[in-house]
Amino acid sequence: MTQPRAGHLAMLLFSTLVAGSFALGSLAANDIAPIALNAVRFWIAVIILGAAVVAAGGMTRGAVAALWRYPLLAGFLTTYFVAMFEGLKTAPPVSAAAVFTLTPLMAGVFGWLLLGQRFTPRILLALAIGGVGALWVIFRADVAAVLRFEIGRGELIYLGGCLAHAVYTPLVRRLNRGEAALVFSFGVLLAGAILLTAFGWGDLRATDWTALPAIVWITILYTALFASAATFTLLQFATMRLPSSKVMAYTYLVPSWVIVWGVALGGVMPPAIVMAGLGITIVALGLLLRQD
Repeated sequence: MTQPRAGHLAMLLFSTLVAGSFALGSLAANDIAPIALNAVRFWIAVIILGAAVVAAGGMTRGAVAALWRYPLLAGFLTTYFVAMFEGLKTAPPVSAAAVFTLTPLMAGVFGWLLLGQRFTPRILLALAIGGVGALWVIFRADVAAVLRFEIGRGELIYLGGCLAHAVYTPLVRRLNRGEAALVFSFGVLLAGAILLTAFGWGDLRATDWTALPAIVWITILYTALFASAATFTLLQFATMRLPSSKVMAYTYLVPSWVIVWGVALGGVMPPAIVMAGLGITIVALGLLLRQD
């Protein structure tokens, strides 16, 4: 299997797993402080990845050089996740996932600034089409709301988080010095867990952990195992094999997977007019993944 093909398969799995965090997160977001939830999930993911790193031979000398890279990356990543769960308190999961699909456009800009990656006309067209599809869903296909820029508070908060994620993606490639995806992910997760604990200590102490609903613990375990340990490694793996725009192109699949998750968890399908916006984002995905 070629390196690019492996990267594409990693991102396909990434999009499926990320969608689950939207569907479950919307059910748990109002029962626990976002920073407390993320601190616990990060520490669980650190334990899992740490064991995997030890089994694979441990940290290399290069991986522990320039340790400042890990808290820098973790700062952007933890901002993204805290904003996500704060936004999901009020934003419907499909709408939040649509906000996430704006990330390729922002990641492409930062990929150009940080890595000198250039846009082809096709990529520019794809990003524009994807942006239109995302806005269609975010504003619920309401042209008047678009003209008034009437965006929900949850979506707006999460948009700020997605901006942080867009910086993170090309920055991984810029700061990686040849470390394996597993090792590099462990370093970022460990730094993130420390940051979240430090800044969220008050919320961690104030949370009555024994009284939390089952859905909160299910969400914590899912996000730790599949939307932290697994997706971080998949993202690092793909980022080293694909341009930033192609990596983030797979975010266009997330809203569709969120709908699948939502129906599986007992939700309902969005209105057909909103589904049209998702169709537009799939067109953008196809354009981004075409070979030049």
